[in-house]
Amino acid sequence: MSIIVSDLTYHYLDQPNLFESISFSIPTGGKVSLVGNNGVGKSTLLKLLARQLEPSSGNIRTVSPPYYVPQQIDISEQTVADALGVADKIDALHAIYAGSVDQLHYDILDDEWEVEDNCRTALDHWHLQDIPLELPMERLSGGEKTKVLLAGLTLHQPDIVLLDEPTNHLDLMARKRVYEYISGTRATVVVVSHDITLLNLLDFTYELTRKGIALYGGNYDFYQAQKEVEIHALEQQIDAEQRALRIARRRAEEIRERQEKRRSHGERSKQKGGVARIVLNARRNLSEKSSARLSEKHSGIIENRHQRLARLKEKQLRTGGLKVDFGNTILHDGKVLIRAEELNFGYKKERLIWTSPVDIEIRSGERIHLLGDNGSGKTTLLRLLLGELPPTLGRVIRSDFSHIYLDQEYALANRPLTVLELAEEYNLNHLADHEVRLRLNRALFPEESWNKSCLALSGGERMRLCLCCLMISNQIPDLFILDEPTNNLDLRSLSILTRTIRDYRGTLLVISHDTHFIHEIGISRSFSLPSPSGEEEPGSPGSGPAPPAGRHNGRWCRRGHIRS
Repeated sequence: MSIIVSDLTYHYLDQPNLFESISFSIPTGGKVSLVGNNGVGKSTLLKLLARQLEPSSGNIRTVSPPYYVPQQIDISEQTVADALGVADKIDALHAIYAGSVDQLHYDILDDEWEVEDNCRTALDHWHLQDIPLELPMERLSGGEKTKVLLAGLTLHQPDIVLLDEPTNHLDLMARKRVYEYISGTRATVVVVSHDITLLNLLDFTYELTRKGIALYGGNYDFYQAQKEVEIHALEQQIDAEQRALRIARRRAEEIRERQEKRRSHGERSKQKGGVARIVLNARRNLSEKSSARLSEKHSGIIENRHQRLARLKEKQLRTGGLKVDFGNTILHDGKVLIRAEELNFGYKKERLIWTSPVDIEIRSGERIHLLGDNGSGKTTLLRLLLGELPPTLGRVIRSDFSHIYLDQEYALANRPLTVLELAEEYNLNHLADHEVRLRLNRALFPEESWNKSCLALSGGERMRLCLCCLMISNQIPDLFILDEPTNNLDLRSLSILTRTIRDYRGTLLVISHDTHFIHEIGISRSFSLPSPSGEEEPGSPGSGPAPPAGRHNGRWCRRGHIRS
């Protein structure tokens, strides 16, 4: 076994146990995904395996030190060589080339005379041809930082690899490199990801929950099939409990009615006489005691059924999902919403983003996938199409339509309000308070979460709150724009978003490198941007603010106010 975990428990300071006494093992060469809802401790478990955290109790044994690619890369003070773990060797190599005969330099280098060439080969493999080893990591975008650490896989060829959301900020070409590595490596691999294409390349699925960890002997599709079986079985259990509860209530009512008849019969017999009073009283006392016992027995049965049904429904809520139905837009299919002609943009006219101008037409009812590598200007094009930026060349003609813009951070829910306050802000139709709260519950926000700050929500929670606000406001957009919407979602939230967008019957414009998501939402055509000229894209990492979301009455959904 490459990894053996025994009775592992972990908790943060002054917090309850995140997980308790979990045990599992991974064979040499095993390729495993770790799935579970946000907050159950998947990333924490990877950090424990990587020895970046110490367990509260229990043991972790690995045959060799793991190579770890974290989700949040906070190594801004390091250079690329530092991140690759070769800075000391390169410094030693340069010192030797400069004439040093210090034995320490030779010991550090350890005969790795080709270390620079090997680094260059590894970086080139991950399409980082122009990244020098001495460049500070803080100068790189999120995707480039991830690719530097992935280049370490090529450079070091580790026996154990731990990957936490490795494809989050990668373009399609880089994602394919990750898929090729996973398919071809003989290393033991543990992956936390919401990238279903990646998860389906793995052999086993571990599900981490508050109650422990469970092994499913297959890839993600197999896991999903097994979960569907479990959900169906749970629904059958709930139906059976509801039937049993109805029978118990009916039985209790029948017994109560029978006892009432007996009591009435006894009263009539007493009035007619013929039976000694002492006998009647004895019968009455016996009947009352029997009635009390029966009543207590059936009250207990009903209460037990109630509790079991409540537990099953709570479990169903944890495994279920939010269903949002936007209905249909009022626009007829085929209406031209946006037409861009000979479009280009640059902060300086002589430095335009694209090597050739962009021509695109968007008609109502279309579902368009906007393609382009990182830095190709996809977000810039969105801003131009929506009128957030004036074109440097060409023109954009827009008709009257409404739109909703959701970026990967779900910025509209990333505000200094509580969950309930944001929901109430979007109560444009003046629903009763209990109706707003009912919709929050349906969106998996129970009462104890209503006073939680939106700033403290996870990506998946922000997404659900955005959809809940749409449901509360009953605003059906003519155009739905999604800019890398799956990057910060867990698998449950991804499923909710996929189902919602698939059922939406309006116009769709999507930027995404998630091929599984694109396939599932029913894209009708793709549009590829021309090659970038090298001008940095506004909104890309390190280049200034991202485009603002559309607004509605000072909020975020522009309704019918886009005009040419």
